[in-house]
Order: sequence, then structure tokens, then C-alpha cells
Amino acid sequence: MRNIDRFPFILAGVLFLLAWLLGFPMRAQSAPLGDVQCTLIADAATGKTLYQDGTCDQRFSPASTFKVPLSLIGYDAGILSDEHTPSWDYKPEFNAVKRDQKTVDPVIWERDSILWFSREITRRLGAEKFAGYVSKLDYGNNDVSGNPGKNDGLTHSWVNSSLKITPVEQVDFLRKLLARKLPVSAKAYDMTSAIIPTFQAGGWTVQGKTGSTRLANDADKVRDKRSLGWFVGWAKKDGQQIVFARLVVDATRTDMPKGLKTRAAFLKDLPLLVK
Repeated sequence: MRNIDRFPFILAGVLFLLAWLLGFPMRAQSAPLGDVQCTLIADAATGKTLYQDGTCDQRFSPASTFKVPLSLIGYDAGILSDEHTPSWDYKPEFNAVKRDQKTVDPVIWERDSILWFSREITRRLGAEKFAGYVSKLDYGNNDVSGNPGKNDGLTHSWVNSSLKITPVEQVDFLRKLLARKLPVSAKAYDMTSAIIPTFQAGGWTVQGKTGSTRLANDADKVRDKRSLGWFVGWAKKDGQQIVFARLVVDATRTDMPKGLKTRAAFLKDLPLLVK
């Protein structure tokens, strides 16, 4: 081979060596992270798995599904009173998206998934009491420390931050809620059930909460372009009661929040999955 023909190969080798020595990122580091999907349905009374598909033991941010335990906490602590009390007015410092800039009560909070209302509940609790409640409820990894170095656990831990939970843990938590085996008052159970949104699906009366969020970079600095959608809750039909969790994590863009799309798909599938 002539020297001139070798030059491109020699140059490529030199550039690669320089990149390696200087610590520049290699293409392999930006490989896309894998999709995760799970559908888990269990008998509420016995815990028997009635349907399971996908990866159900990997922890992710609960996002707005955390409004279920936060409702229990809010009513047990006396911050929330009933379906429509308190009714809090929006304030500019909440810095919410336009659709959430309105007066909100507990029913609207759960129905429209209002983040600033959740943060007002946790602010009123305070960091120590908030962490204590999450620990007592044994919710996911119990980690409400928030983002490293930002001291924001009180208002951010459950949205793509430190607090994480698996679909299996979601279902276990919901079973305890329905069996009233969590350390909260009877009123907390009653009012939480009263404000969680209700849907119909082929004879099933379904109560559940969605969750949506984009995922951040992981510890290895790999760019995570995925987003997640949750739908978790319970359902009744002909004397049978079930608990469920559906999770979708992928990079697919949707024309609606991924949690809403996940909910719509689950409600369509449910009558076919449990008969």
C-alpha cells in the first residue's frame, strides 16, 4: 500500500487515541437505554397474581401516582379536610403551567394532577414529618432526600428524583391501603377513596391515578431520552376486587401525557386480562 493510501487510517488512529487520552465521550456511551413495560394485576384480598407481563421489579419515579399516598398523609395530618377543603388559590410564585393556574381543592388536585397543590401539602408538613410519613408507609425506597446538593426533597423528591418504586411495590402498597393496614386514620382511607378518579371498563369500576415524567441522565452520564407513564389503582366487578399497576418507559413521543395514554390503554385491556 502506498504511503498516501495509509494516511487516512493513520490519522483516524491518532484521533481515536487522542480522544481516549483526553477523556472525550465515545459513541458507545450514548447508546439508548432500553424500554421497560409492565402490567401487574393481583387479587386485592389474597395477593394472588392474576396477570403479569413485562419487567415489574425495576424502580422508577412514582411521579403523580405519589398523590395516592400523599392524600393519605394529607388527611391523616389534618392538612386536608374533605373533598373540597381546603380550596387554595393559585399564586404566581408556584410557577405552574398555565392549565394549573387556578383555584384547586382535593378533588381537582387528584383529577387534574396539580403539582403545586402537592407541594403546598408537603411544605405544610415540613421535611421531618414528611420523611416520617413516607417511611411509616414504607413507600418504595423511602428516599425523599431529593436531588443531590439541592435540598429540594420536600418539594421535588417524587418527580424524577430520589423517591422510586417498582410496579410490584405499587401493588403491595395498594393492597395495604385497601386492607387498611397502613398507619393512618380511618378518615384518611375514606377521603382518599372519595377523591381518587373513577372510570368504567367493561363492567369494572376502576379507581386509579396516572403519573408522567421525563427521565434524567443516569449515573453513568448516558443521555436518557425516555419518559414514563404510570397508571395504578384498584377495580371492582361482581364482588371481585383487584389492584393493578401498569408502567410504560420508552422514548416514544406522544400527543398527550404518557400517563394518560397508559391509562387509556389499560382501561381498554382490562376486560380482556381478567375475566
